[in-house]
Amino acid sequence: MREKMLSESSSFLKGVMLGSIFCAFTTMLGHVGIGLGNRMHHHEHHHLQAPNKEDILKISENERMELSKSFRVYCIILVKPKDVSLWAAVKETWTKHCDKAEFFSSENVKVFESINMETNDLWLMMRKAYKYAFDKYSNQYNWFFLARPTTFAIIENLKYFLLKKDPSQPFYLGHTIKSGDFEYVSVEGGIVLSIESMKRLNSLLGIPEKCPEQGGMIWKISEDKQLAICLKYAGVFAENAEDADGKDVFNTKSVGVFIKEAMTNHPNQVVEGCCSDTAVTFNGLTPNQMHVMMYGVYRLRAFGHIFNDALVFLPPNGSDND
Repeated sequence: MREKMLSESSSFLKGVMLGSIFCAFTTMLGHVGIGLGNRMHHHEHHHLQAPNKEDILKISENERMELSKSFRVYCIILVKPKDVSLWAAVKETWTKHCDKAEFFSSENVKVFESINMETNDLWLMMRKAYKYAFDKYSNQYNWFFLARPTTFAIIENLKYFLLKKDPSQPFYLGHTIKSGDFEYVSVEGGIVLSIESMKRLNSLLGIPEKCPEQGGMIWKISEDKQLAICLKYAGVFAENAEDADGKDVFNTKSVGVFIKEAMTNHPNQVVEGCCSDTAVTFNGLTPNQMHVMMYGVYRLRAFGHIFNDALVFLPPNGSDND
């Protein structure tokens, strides 16, 4: 009887402790939102759309050439040694289309060139990578794109989406996810920061009260959520990127998964129900799927069919991109 009472008391105390931990966590997130309530009220762009193609046609040819040269995207890819096959595929495919791409590894890897972050913690890797990029390239690039090695990105579509966005404004965009009142950009679909957002983030990295190195004392907060918390303190808020039809352009799944879902949910509109024509990212790809995507996006052409895009984004000097 006494053992039973002790067991029940132990269970009760565990429940109280877990309940207290949960309350503390939700209160912490609530304080982030409450403390920034006034700034959130003035936040205007929450769902950002790509420019209208008709508007692009109205721009003079000289202006288009200037625009194509002015967009410079620096790509950050976070990798670990276990990702070596994905690492190789990403290096051989879409990263060639970045104006500059660098790999940030948890440790030194001899087979590929990378910047050693000397930590296995993804949040520490992310913040160190952002600081490195800002310290070294803040005067050279106006947009910073971060991705995992399972992500395939179409950089030309990213530049098209950003065409009418001012990098001197605090943009933080991609595929947003809501957790109660808290909203963040999922790292699964890639994260884009303007140079202004990078400046604000960099100013907070040394302030542990607003942007701590540890995701949480009680349990771990994912790196993309932690980034959103830090950026909120800087007055930068997550924004969902969409095409002119309201479809997501940053995707957290692969094309194959989207097609299967469309065949189940929209069997008569598989293509229309799948993905945006100007999609920027897909996620969850294997190395072989990366090369297949590269073939479909950049190499396959219908003979006799000429593509006359109103704007051309020129590859970086010395690039061997497709």
